[in-house]
Amino acid sequence: MIDIDKAITTVVKTGKVSFGANSAIKNAKTGKVKLIILASNCPRNIREDIEYYCKLSKVPLIVYKGSSIDLAAVCGKPFLISAASIREPGDSEVLELIEKPALEESYGGSE
Repeated sequence: MIDIDKAITTVVKTGKVSFGANSAIKNAKTGKVKLIILASNCPRNIREDIEYYCKLSKVPLIVYKGSSIDLAAVCGKPFLISAASIREPGDSEVLELIEKPALEESYGGSE
């Protein structure tokens, strides 16, 4: 089993990641990302937009069990992160999470 927190930390350090809901919506529309991670407390209207565009462009989506504070801590950022778009995985094994049959499972966090 892959440790999602460790995988996210590694992808932030070695890959290409953009942060923020607006960026995630834009990336989901264009389909130019490999994965989008949403915090569990992402506002519902934003979450629905991202889920809709992910389905249209076939971008995998993972809901992180922790809040935006937890996701920010894992990413090592001093600001809240409601969504992270992974363009390049770097040395991380985070893309192995999407090979599971249920794409919208919840991962990681403090629960």
